Amino acid sequence: MKVITGGAGFIGTNLAEHFLKKGEKVVILDNFSRKGTKENKEYLEKKFSDNLEIVKCDIRTDKKLMEKYFKEAEAVYHLAAQVAVTTSVSNPREDFEINALGTFNVLEAVRKSESNAALIYSSTNKVYGGMEDIKITERNNRHEYEEIPEGIKEDRLLDFHSPYGCSKGCGDQYVRDYSRIYGLNSVVFRQSCIYGKRQFGIEDQGWVAWFTIASVLGKKITIFGDGKQIRDVLYADDLVNAFDLATKEIKKTKGKIFNIGGGPENTMSLLELIAFLEEFTGKKIEYGFDKWRPGDQPVYVSNIEKAKKVFGWQPKTSAREGVKILADWVKTNKKEIESLKLF
Repeated sequence: MKVITGGAGFIGTNLAEHFLKKGEKVVILDNFSRKGTKENKEYLEKKFSDNLEIVKCDIRTDKKLMEKYFKEAEAVYHLAAQVAVTTSVSNPREDFEINALGTFNVLEAVRKSESNAALIYSSTNKVYGGMEDIKITERNNRHEYEEIPEGIKEDRLLDFHSPYGCSKGCGDQYVRDYSRIYGLNSVVFRQSCIYGKRQFGIEDQGWVAWFTIASVLGKKITIFGDGKQIRDVLYADDLVNAFDLATKEIKKTKGKIFNIGGGPENTMSLLELIAFLEEFTGKKIEYGFDKWRPGDQPVYVSNIEKAKKVFGWQPKTSAREGVKILADWVKTNKKEIESLKLF
């Protein structure tokens, strides 16, 4: 049995669907506080009548409920989180309670359940902070690393920036240490920019989906910064595959941290995404600029060689291909997205 906290979110829905298609039992724990989670719940329930259980659960308070389900789990995927830097700045206490305390509660529930389950935690590249010491150059109208084109390795010193970076970084280190101290089969994924179907992105988080939704619905886009900042982007199916492989190879992955993203072969700037979308939609996109946001890195690219070496994972979907799939999904599900009133 696979248990997914935050399983009605975008990544959780894709992960649940992956295992359900393989005939495995999946339990989703979610408090349904985020827009789109109820729609994702209905989507999964309509598509899968067997092997799926969806339970309302808040990782901040429902410790006994988590213990109950973790006892039967082969693997726990901890995806429940507060996900926006801007929200963490405006409400740092809630951000801490969800990301730091909530993750501690998940770890304790796994430990007390004595299930020996694999536990994989979705961390973030934001734990590396602004990385101001790394030289950045501008080439071809985009910011790039001047001396490390292969990207950031896991041994990069941590420098939590923003309340979000602090809370996620706290969870990151707790998950790692619970393997060392208590022997948990815990793994940390420091994820870069993930995007894909069933993602109801908003301006504060999920920029690839947000830009895509805005372009299809004809809404103006605000670019924070100069638009030349780049990220390595990873299509959701490739992340799901990483979760699956890391679980199967838990003896190799236990206690380790992995940077999980598109890597140097799948980078994209904000302006490049707009160009893609203009091509895919056949219309010009209206956009403007605003000031940089706290902790926003001009460049972030994951070095994914460790994941390749340890458990044989690498992305299969190119940035262009993935954005095209997402754009087609948004067009097909336009009415559902409009009903959420994301704008």
